[in-house]
Amino acid sequence: MKKIIILLVALNVFSAFAKDKGRTSFGKEYHVSVNGNDGNDGSLNKPLKTIMAAANKAMPGDIITVHAGIYRETVIPPRGGESATKRITYQAAKGEKVIITGAEPVTGWIKEQNDAWKTVIPNTFFGSYNPFGDLIKGDWFSAVGGHIAHTGSVYLDDQWLKEANALDEVVKPIAGEALFFAEVGSVDTVVHAQFPRKDPNKSQVEVNVRQTVFYPSKNFINYITVRGFILQNAAPNWAPPTVEQTAIIGANWSKGWIIENNLQIKNNHK
Repeated sequence: MKKIIILLVALNVFSAFAKDKGRTSFGKEYHVSVNGNDGNDGSLNKPLKTIMAAANKAMPGDIITVHAGIYRETVIPPRGGESATKRITYQAAKGEKVIITGAEPVTGWIKEQNDAWKTVIPNTFFGSYNPFGDLIKGDWFSAVGGHIAHTGSVYLDDQWLKEANALDEVVKPIAGEALFFAEVGSVDTVVHAQFPRKDPNKSQVEVNVRQTVFYPSKNFINYITVRGFILQNAAPNWAPPTVEQTAIIGANWSKGWIIENNLQIKNNHK
């Protein structure tokens, strides 16, 4: 009888520990939802709003579960796991569509002529990185046909527009693929774009503003798993084999990463 009582007490204690503050056998699980709040504790009933808020809380052994929605941010993990069996895991909730994007919506389009429209974007909109002023360049890179291109892109309903060599190509009637051309000034960036038979103010139009969507800012952020996300519309530059391969997602010279079952949508047309 004593053995049975001791066993029941032990099971109750274990159960209470497992349920305490969302902790599981692998560590703590943090939940993120577009309807959450970064002031919440990250539990299933009180989720955080941004993945980055969860990243700042997560410790080795913890899991970050992100629920359906579009997350417009760059996740910069401040720490990694301790080993292959005690890692930090970022995952989309099972069966849910989770998008992490490097783009932001733009509005205020004004009709120019033919199918050409323009909008004026304050440079502060881009923060410290304006992809429309960032030329694609690097070792082993050769522009096709001498075409000069930037990492910035315009997206209409998640489909990129091709960058033109000059404004004249955009304001004349469309002869093939829809085009855009951007002029970066000291205060504003003016974007001209072709939207065939569409009003961009009534459509989903975005520009990319982030170079990456999941990338540590320092080396040796080890043992991280990233799974189940749709990663799209970032603006990394050319990645030659002679330097770090900066891309929409990357480990930045870290070890033990597992990047699995993600869908990467083409960053831009270059």
